[in-house]
Amino acid sequence: MPIVHRPPGASAPAPPPARGSWWVDLLIVIALAALIAGVIALARRWTAPLRPTVDIDLSLWALPKYTLLSLARGVAAYTLSLLFTLVYGSIAAHNRIAERVMIPVLDILQGIPVLGFLPGLVLGMVALFPHSNVGLELACVVMIFTGQVWNMTFSFYGSLRAIPSELRETARVYRFGWWKRFRTLEVPSSMIGLVWNSMMSMAGGWFFLTVTEAFTLGDHDFRLPGVGSYMSVAIDHGDARAMAGAAAAMIAMIVAVDQLVWRPALAWAQKFKIEDTGASESATSWVLDLLQRSRVIAWSEERVGRLFGLLERRPAGGQAPADADRSPLWVRAAGWTAAGVVFLLAVWGAAHLAALLAQLTRADCLRLAGALALTFLRTYAALALGALWTVPVGIWIGLSPRRIRVLQPVIQVAAAFPAPMIFPLVTLAILAAGVPFGWGCVALMLLGSQWYILFNVLAGAGAMPNDLREVAEVYALGRWKRWRTLYLPAVVPYLVTGLVTAAGGAWNASIVAEYVRYRGETLIAPGLGSLITTATAAANFPLLAAGVLTMSLGIVALNRTVWRRVHYFADERFALNR
Repeated sequence: MPIVHRPPGASAPAPPPARGSWWVDLLIVIALAALIAGVIALARRWTAPLRPTVDIDLSLWALPKYTLLSLARGVAAYTLSLLFTLVYGSIAAHNRIAERVMIPVLDILQGIPVLGFLPGLVLGMVALFPHSNVGLELACVVMIFTGQVWNMTFSFYGSLRAIPSELRETARVYRFGWWKRFRTLEVPSSMIGLVWNSMMSMAGGWFFLTVTEAFTLGDHDFRLPGVGSYMSVAIDHGDARAMAGAAAAMIAMIVAVDQLVWRPALAWAQKFKIEDTGASESATSWVLDLLQRSRVIAWSEERVGRLFGLLERRPAGGQAPADADRSPLWVRAAGWTAAGVVFLLAVWGAAHLAALLAQLTRADCLRLAGALALTFLRTYAALALGALWTVPVGIWIGLSPRRIRVLQPVIQVAAAFPAPMIFPLVTLAILAAGVPFGWGCVALMLLGSQWYILFNVLAGAGAMPNDLREVAEVYALGRWKRWRTLYLPAVVPYLVTGLVTAAGGAWNASIVAEYVRYRGETLIAPGLGSLITTATAAANFPLLAAGVLTMSLGIVALNRTVWRRVHYFADERFALNR
């Protein structure tokens, strides 16, 4: 339900466009038919016999097919990410005992770089499906998932914790069941932040596309047809024409997804903004306007509404059961079962990890410590540089629906474009400027982390209640005072979430930022990221496991000591539900 409160006498919102355009329904049916055909074609490709090597066609005519294959993998990964976010975030926000375990586990998982998941995942999937492409495709989807899911989950969890207490009390007074509370209060309250972080998650998934679709593990070359592997081969061959074509294909795909998915989602999510007065200017989307004129959509909304009504129907007598606030028994049982399975897997994995770490030498341990220190300095230098421009720019854009409408596609393209595709060009510029690659790679890490901060600040500025801005107008606050007393404090909780996820993004980006290949030449900056990359290429599993573990423990230690206190301070001092 929309969480917008209007005082008596305020004008009602404009009615939605009239429904009933037959050609809109026809377009929707055609789009659904095309989607079904695409799923069938993808299923055939997944079940096709496994080929030892895949030759990538660098002609421009092959790009549309490769781009659609990459998009399909990204959509599949996002679907998994969204389901994980809703389930994991809800349990962590409602169960204080589970929260003490689940949030640290989330920190650990966020800290594991993509290449940390990659070797074991690929080898395991290929062993499970030795005669088809299913194993490699699933491994690629899961690796993209690991680049998408963490900031979505943190955002959803933070939004649930920040729901105003009076709204939760209202849900208790009216004895909402767990499903009705989830559907009508929790998901709407988190919608704006979830949409912005979904856009950022898709960008995070594309970031490692050249790694997840084409990588080497020892003597094995694992490659899937897609725009990421196309760019990887083009970079290895120094084919500028193919690189430009891949970049154009990625930009076209990102713009299309923005117009068809994210722009209407963002405009639709504005109705869930918590405020007492409506905004003078609202976000718009031509796709959303068309969908509101569809009879197919209207029919679907009616049927879904009836289904929700059946799920939320109270027992006879009009009283909800006494345990309406609690999750059903089967949900809690499933949660404990999943926890038990995870525990057993953790014990099994810890035993194998200990066996690998026992093979390390003293020199390896010293090398790990030095690499950790160097990457730490680069990571937080990138974080500071990113915050310097993303905070003011994000607030400035987020305060105006018109600026969002104009600049969102540009930001979406810049954030979603796989930065490793342009790393060679940026590296050449860094070296031409006379900057040593050891510190110049900070600019490459910045490309992989700054967008997390920007998207969260945009979400915070967009979710700022309009009545607070009107109060600032009434009291004629000057520009600096308005920024200092309203704008900056209002986005602090979102900013902290952005900084945490950006830090994880920078650590992960170090894998490709400290190790850059172009035209057969390799530039290596000593650090944890380059150590993990070289260990993966050499199939040095003990050093790889130690590098991944060191990075994960470093991130968790920082999150548990520094960022946890910052989160608590931001929640207590600046959250609107206090």
